[in-house]
Amino acid sequence: MTAHSDPVIRLLRDLVAINSVNPTLVPGAPGEAEIAAAVAAAMRGFGLDVQTQQVAPGRPNTIGVLEGRRKGRTLMFCGHVDTVGVAGMTQPFAPDEKDGRLYGRGAQDMKSGVAAMIDATRVLTETGGLDSGRVLVAAVVDEEHSSIGADALVTQWTADAAVVTEPTSLEIAVGHKGFVWIDVQVSGKAAHGSRPADGEDAILRMGRVLMHLEALDRALQARVPHPLLGTGSLHASTIEGGRELSSYPDSARLQMERRTLPDEPASAALGEVELILERLRREDSTFRGRARVMFSRPAYQLAADHELPQTLAAALHAPSRNLVGMSFWTDAAVLGHAGIPSVLFGPGGAGLHSTQEFVTIADVLVCRDALVELARRFCQAS
Repeated sequence: MTAHSDPVIRLLRDLVAINSVNPTLVPGAPGEAEIAAAVAAAMRGFGLDVQTQQVAPGRPNTIGVLEGRRKGRTLMFCGHVDTVGVAGMTQPFAPDEKDGRLYGRGAQDMKSGVAAMIDATRVLTETGGLDSGRVLVAAVVDEEHSSIGADALVTQWTADAAVVTEPTSLEIAVGHKGFVWIDVQVSGKAAHGSRPADGEDAILRMGRVLMHLEALDRALQARVPHPLLGTGSLHASTIEGGRELSSYPDSARLQMERRTLPDEPASAALGEVELILERLRREDSTFRGRARVMFSRPAYQLAADHELPQTLAAALHAPSRNLVGMSFWTDAAVLGHAGIPSVLFGPGGAGLHSTQEFVTIADVLVCRDALVELARRFCQAS
């Protein structure tokens, strides 16, 4: 059987062909209902017990269950089925194979990982099933925005360990950064542009904030790096203010992101910004600014000597493989902080969130086969 005709690649093509753009990111997008139905049908087709968990209207998680013949440990495979938007892409839902790659929106992030975890369970069922234990296959919604799917999943399902099949180029990742989104507002005083004595320019005052934030970012990136994740960082994401050319702006608003590390307290990011605002108030009694957290997600790290990454490395026949960390946030943090030890492991490729996204076809097969072997090793009776 060639890679192109392998069931996992056929399933991947079917998934890429479905528009599952996240409607929270792109208003009017269809969301995950159609792809959830396709995932459910695929898993029922080889005999899994499939359950649906409605997370939001038209946005269901889909969970397949493979039971072993005896009690044992539960291993979860988890992946998200939503994608970012497709602006600038000509045929985002027409999977195109060439030069050992499969192109299309979601091909790498992360329908290839979803196809690998589903097909791994098919292989298990068609080669005698599990002697013991249980495999859960969770296809969840909304990871590309705020992970309401993973949040809902852990309220009803648990496992002894999990693999989140995000794209890692077949590396085993045991951690990733977190993030905090912060809203900063600076007030000024509206006045006619010809009367500087009457006005206070909120945009120029926001410039003072930006100057201190740039210095803070340099300081963060000059710290001793985390051995797997590097340093924390921040960037100014969006900024707005002012009403018209001939008026002093009475307000300016900045939305920023701070990337965090596992050993940083949850309050650190907001505290850093509030310290800057307090310093500016001390320097100028007329300065008025405030900050608030809009949304945040914690960083995550699993001990490198945990059984899960070690068993996965053995399943890859690479027991001495180095473990890595990922810069991007994933649902592994939701699972991990809910008490499910988790790693990231998935195919390689390029073009995440870009107009040319692809996955390496051979990696999808390797990922699928490694998940099969991991399940056989991990789910044995304890």
